[in-house]
Amino acid sequence: MDETARAAWCRAQGVYPQELAQWREAATAALTQPEEARAAPSQAKQDRRRIKELERELHRKEKALAEAAALLVLSKKLEAIFPKDRGVAE
Repeated sequence: MDETARAAWCRAQGVYPQELAQWREAATAALTQPEEARAAPSQAKQDRRRIKELERELHRKEKALAEAAALLVLSKKLEAIFPKDRGVAE
């Protein structure tokens, strides 16, 4: 792409030509990394499995926290309706 076509494309996309050059450099650098620096497919699979496991645990904990909060609110409402200090000797 020549300079005028690139400038027109950048204007149409709302991107500065400097940003486009930076993106290109970053992509080129990422592609030239050695294989050892990239994640192995088995490692990626293990990472996805670990992420799913952590998301499940987080969801379970969020549900438990919501249940505890609901029980706390209900106990406060119950206390407001039937106060404990309301005359035992009445």
